[in-house]
Amino acid sequence: MCGLIAIVGGNAGTQSGFRNALQHMLRRGPDGEGVWEDNGIALGHRRLAILDLDPRAAQPMHSACGRYVIVFNGEIYNFAELRRAREAAGDVFHTTSDTEVLLALFVAEGEAMLARLRGMFAFVIWDRLIERGFAARDPYGIKPLYYGLTKEGVVLASQVKALLATGQVSREPDLHGQAGFWLLGSVPEPRTWYRDIQALPAGHCAWIEEGRIKGVRSYWDIGNAWRNAASGGLVQNAAVQDAVRSALQRSVERHLVSDVPVGVFLSGGIDSGALAGLMVEAGARELQGITIAYDEFAGSPQDEAPVAAQLAAHYGIRHHVRRVTRGEFLLDLPRILAAMDQPSIDGINTWYASKAVAELGLRVVVSGVGGDELFQGYESFDELPRLVSRSATLMRLPGASVAARMAGNLQARRSGNQRWRHAAQWTRTLPGAWWLRRSLHAPEDLPILMGADRAREALKGFEADSWTQRMSGPVPADPRLALGQIESTTYLRNQLLRDSDWASMDHSVELRTPLVDAWLLAEVQSMLPVFWRFPKKSLLAHAPSNVLPAAITGRRKTGFGIPVGRWLGEQMGGNGGSMDSRGWAKEVVSAYEGCP
Repeated sequence: MCGLIAIVGGNAGTQSGFRNALQHMLRRGPDGEGVWEDNGIALGHRRLAILDLDPRAAQPMHSACGRYVIVFNGEIYNFAELRRAREAAGDVFHTTSDTEVLLALFVAEGEAMLARLRGMFAFVIWDRLIERGFAARDPYGIKPLYYGLTKEGVVLASQVKALLATGQVSREPDLHGQAGFWLLGSVPEPRTWYRDIQALPAGHCAWIEEGRIKGVRSYWDIGNAWRNAASGGLVQNAAVQDAVRSALQRSVERHLVSDVPVGVFLSGGIDSGALAGLMVEAGARELQGITIAYDEFAGSPQDEAPVAAQLAAHYGIRHHVRRVTRGEFLLDLPRILAAMDQPSIDGINTWYASKAVAELGLRVVVSGVGGDELFQGYESFDELPRLVSRSATLMRLPGASVAARMAGNLQARRSGNQRWRHAAQWTRTLPGAWWLRRSLHAPEDLPILMGADRAREALKGFEADSWTQRMSGPVPADPRLALGQIESTTYLRNQLLRDSDWASMDHSVELRTPLVDAWLLAEVQSMLPVFWRFPKKSLLAHAPSNVLPAAITGRRKTGFGIPVGRWLGEQMGGNGGSMDSRGWAKEVVSAYEGCP
């Protein structure tokens, strides 16, 4: 796990901004810094050594023929078998790193090699002969890659703030990106907070020619897994369980590839518990589980520590409980906000869990993020289809539309949340109902939040269901499959994975996600239509041979919470009141726009 930058055009690496960007990414890669410069091109890299700890594996790395140079962020989990195939073809390797394998594959196959990569990755490869670059990002979008347009060319980097640190990219706002944050709590890609910076979309690749990004195309759309899932109605439950168990075992085994010890975030839930069991079965030795606890939650269902301790004992894992206090949070808050690469209303819990991992001397940790999206764990998988069906039935009654609008207006006044004024309209479609559930603010709140003129421009033609499908693409008719696709391509991608990246990297910790794996998704694709037969993520809970105890599987879902609202409310003189997500969003933006 690392940080990369590529500047194409002008004087490239001779500019101080190039060095500033590398310094900004110091925590992403404290183990080394590498720079390579040529005619109008500069590649920079900050290294966090996980595979082949020797300096020989440092980047930028050159191909054996000397024609190609790579900077790479991520891990290729199947690199060993890919290496064996290249060795059989005559390639000779000088390191044991996945970077060298990735570069050799590109030399041999070009962009066709992308379909063979299992992992999380973002990289830039420069062809010195024809002075052309190639960039790509993994299918789920676990690893970020942004590009900014400059007067002289283009800059690519692992962070938005690294691009800004070059001093070459405009800070003019992206009104649609900013509106997306106010509406949803995260900036929807490929937009960012800034007009001239975009994310290379997940599962996309592009060429860099003449100082510009060209030929951007999708090579792997994870949405197709849900759109094209075959009907599995006749598949026996036992066969489904066995097939899913095997797929999960393969994914977990791959995600343990490392030359340093690997830990696991251990909450009291099914996702992390099942992964811990599978990691032990896969041979993880002296595995350490890390749990975050807060005194404010002691004795309540939100306290993860006692249940996590049961899980640790069940699987024989060394267990560490890291308590976070209000005082520590207030001291850390400036650093947390500075680390936040784009505004987000989440990520603090992952930041503290990663802090605890780093304090233990670990550099790699496994997270259960993605389990709810894949195994239909959110309550919305049951509630939203019923809500849309009920809405369709009611709308057929005379006067129902007027009554529904009146009820929504009344709820908006009672709650102070204007979203409810749109409930009757948004619940007519599943994407609209999802928006009602996930959204933070209503469109009519935006003039106050971002200014009347900016809000008017950003909201031209706004419709909740069309905004949802713009992020996720067309959705299947099956409501559960549709929600799995929507959650994975919106909330998971734009918030959970992005927050996981900046929060873990701020502590020089590599966070791995075995449940967010495009190859795993492809393996279970044909069975997705029957996942509803296995409520409460029982497919995942029964994946380890030593299945999760009933105390875990029968526990009510509580989420991965933090009392930040209470702490901030107290800090701001709230007399015991709590700051809600909308108030926190304002604090985040105020701090973000105040950063240099």
